[in-house]
Amino acid sequence: MKFVAVLLLFIPMLVFAQNKPGTAIHIKKAKGEIKLDGILDEPDWQSADVAGNWFLNYPVDTALAPMQTEARLTFNEHYFYVSFVCHDDESRDLINSLRRDFDYELNDNVGFNLGPYNDRINGFFFVLTPRGVQMEGTISGAGTTIESFGISWDNKWYSKVVRYKDKWICEMAIPFKSFRYKDKIKEWNIAFDRSDKKRNHKSAWIHTPIQYTTGSFAYSGQLVWDDPIPPAHTNISLIPYIAGNASSDNEAKPATTTSGLAAGLDAKIAVTPAINLDLTLNPDFSQVEVDQQVINLTRFEFKFPERRQFFLENSDLFDRAGFPESRVFFSRRIGLVETQRGVYKRTPIAYGARMSGSLSKRWRMSVMNMQTKENLSLGLPTQNYTVATVQHNFWHQSNIAITYADKESLGVGLGDSTKYFHKDVFRPSSLNGKNQLRPNTFNRVIDADLETYNKDNTWYASAFFAKSFDDFNRTQNTSGGSFVQYNKRHINAVAGNSFVSKNYNAEAGYVPSRGVYPGQFNYFANAALKFYPKEFIVYHGPQVSLFQTYIPDGTLTDKQYSAGYSVNFINTATLLVNFNYIYSKLTSDFNPIDASKFTTFKAGEYYNWKTVSATFMSNSRKLLNVTAMGTYGGFYNGTNLNLNGQVSYRFQPYGNISMRFDYNDLRLPDNYGKEKLFLIGPRIDITFTDKIFLTTYVQYNKLLDNMNLNARFQWRYKPASDFFIVYTENYLPETFFSKNRALVFKFTYWLNL
Repeated sequence: MKFVAVLLLFIPMLVFAQNKPGTAIHIKKAKGEIKLDGILDEPDWQSADVAGNWFLNYPVDTALAPMQTEARLTFNEHYFYVSFVCHDDESRDLINSLRRDFDYELNDNVGFNLGPYNDRINGFFFVLTPRGVQMEGTISGAGTTIESFGISWDNKWYSKVVRYKDKWICEMAIPFKSFRYKDKIKEWNIAFDRSDKKRNHKSAWIHTPIQYTTGSFAYSGQLVWDDPIPPAHTNISLIPYIAGNASSDNEAKPATTTSGLAAGLDAKIAVTPAINLDLTLNPDFSQVEVDQQVINLTRFEFKFPERRQFFLENSDLFDRAGFPESRVFFSRRIGLVETQRGVYKRTPIAYGARMSGSLSKRWRMSVMNMQTKENLSLGLPTQNYTVATVQHNFWHQSNIAITYADKESLGVGLGDSTKYFHKDVFRPSSLNGKNQLRPNTFNRVIDADLETYNKDNTWYASAFFAKSFDDFNRTQNTSGGSFVQYNKRHINAVAGNSFVSKNYNAEAGYVPSRGVYPGQFNYFANAALKFYPKEFIVYHGPQVSLFQTYIPDGTLTDKQYSAGYSVNFINTATLLVNFNYIYSKLTSDFNPIDASKFTTFKAGEYYNWKTVSATFMSNSRKLLNVTAMGTYGGFYNGTNLNLNGQVSYRFQPYGNISMRFDYNDLRLPDNYGKEKLFLIGPRIDITFTDKIFLTTYVQYNKLLDNMNLNARFQWRYKPASDFFIVYTENYLPETFFSKNRALVFKFTYWLNL
C-alpha cells in the first residue's frame, strides 16, 4: 500500500515535469566573451535559461531520462551559442567513426533543431558526438520522418567537447552567416534531443511520444529573443576548385588515354537574410562516391540516390513534388546518363544557379537553372533544365506548392538523328501517313502538391496533380494521387492511390514505370499494430499491406498482398517475417537476366507466386553486427532464393570494415534461365583523425559482368575546405582485364567575404 501511495504521488510529478510543445526558452545577448573550452564558467552561461527535465522518447516515453541533459543559449553580434551538459556515469561512449556527417544511428550524440522561420516546417540541425565530431543539415516536411533530415548541407561552425568522469560538455558557436533566418521574427522554433546509443535511449527536452521522431517540429519549443536579433550582414562565400585527372579507356576502339586540368567555382550569396543564391561554374563531382551497384530483377528503373552536394542542398521543395510513383523532378537526370546496361555515365555541366529560401513566414520558393554541354559520345546535344517551386504554408504544419520543370534540347534539327542518337532526343512520329524521327526539343511539367498535418502529427494527408507538355501528345498526359496516414501509439495505417496516364512524360523526373505500362492506376494500403510489453522487447506486432495496379482498360496487371510480424528488441536488434502473394500480367516483353541468352517473357502472359522472407538486424551497439534478409519462393514461372545484407565490424572510433552481399539462385524452367547471380562489396572506411579519411571498396556484380574498385582519400585541411585523391577502375571479373581506370585529385577552398 505504501508503494502504491508513493507511485500515486510520483505520477503527477512526472506529468508536471513534462515539457509540453511550445514551452518557451529565452535567449539573451552575451555581455562578455564566450570561450569554447568545455567549461561553462562565463557569467552569460550562468545566467542563461536552462532547458532541463528531459524525457525519454525511446525505448519508453513515460519516464524522465535517467541520464539528464541541460541546454543553454546565448548570442552576440556574430555567433549563435549553444551549450550542453550531458550527464553520464559511463565514460565508454559509442562512437562509430570520426567522420563528419556521421551515421546518426550508430553514435552517441546531442544536438538541436532550429526553425528560424517559425513555421514549424523548415529549419536546420546541428549535432555533436562525445568525440567532437560535427554533423549539420537541413530540415523539411516538419521533421516528421528520417527523409526530412538532409545531411548534405555543409557550412562552417565551431565547437568544443570535453569528456569528464560523470558527464561530457559541448559548446557550439554557429555564425549567423552560416544559416538563413528572419531577423524580424521574435520567436523561433527550437528542439533539443540526445541519443544515448550505448543504453539505447533517446531523450528530448520536449516530451515526444514514442511513435514520433524527437526532431519533429510538432514537438518543439519556442525560442524567445529577449534582445534584438543581429541584422544580417553581407554574406558571400566563394568555393573555387582545381582538379587534375588521368584516365584510360581500353574498351574504346582504339583504346584511349587522356589527362588534363580543370577549374571551377561555386558561390553562395545571401540575397536577403532568408534567401540564398547558389552559383556553380564548370562544376566537378569527381570526388563523389560511385553508385553502389544492385542486382535489379524487376521491370522497373532502379532509383539510385543523388550524391552531388550542389543538387542536395535545399532540394526538399523539388524532391517532394509528386509521389514515389511519379516524381516531377529527379536531379540525377542532369549530368548523368543511364546506358543500356543500367550504368550511369557523366556528361559535363557548364553552369548552374539556384535561388532558394523563405519570402516570409508563409511563403517559400526555389528556382534552379542548369545547362549541360554537348556530349557526342552519348548522342546528347546541349541541354537546359529549369525547375521552380513556390510553397505557401498554412494551418499548423501544412502547405500547398506549385512546381514547374522544363527540359530543353538546344540546336537540334530534323537531320541530326545520327548525331544526337540518345533515345530521348529523337522520337518516332507519324506525319501525313509517314513514319519518321522528329526532334524532341522540349518537355515540361507543371504540378500542384498539398500536404497537411494536424497539430500533433496524428493525421497526415497529401495529394498531387501534374500535367506534362511536349510536341507529341496533347491528351492523356496527366498524373496524380492522394494519400492519408493515421499514426497513434498502437496503430499506424496508410491508404492511397496514384495514376499515370498513357502519355504522361516527365523527362526531368522519375517515373519508374515509364515504358512498362500503357498508363496505370495504383491502389495501396498498409496497417501495423504495436504492442509494448516492457520486457526485453520494446514493441512488436503484426502488419499487412496490399498494392494493386490496373491499366486504363481495367485489366489488373499487378498485385501484391503481404502479411508479417515485426519485433524490436531492447538491445536494438530487430526481426521482421513476411509472407507475400504476388500476381503479374505482363504488359510488355521482359527478361530479368539476359535476352540474348534466355527466353523472354512475353506481353500478355500472367504468373502468380508466393514467397516467404525474414529480415534480421543484430545489436548495432556491438562491434560486430549483421543485417541480413532472406527470401525464398516463386519467381514468375520458377523459383528464386535471395540472400542479401551486410556484415560490419567497427574498430571505434577509427572506422569500419564491412561486406555487402546480394545472392540470387534463380531457377526458371526450360530456357528461361538458371543463374546464380552474385553481388559482393567489401568496404574499408578509415578515419585517421576527424579531418583525414580513407574509403576503399570493391564491387563485383555478376549480372553486369563487372568488378569495380574505388578508393577515396579526403583531407579537410580547413573548415569546409578539402583535398581529395580518388582512384577508380573497372575490370572484367574472369580475366581482370582493365576496362577503364581514372586517377583524380581535387582541391577546394571555402572563402568567406
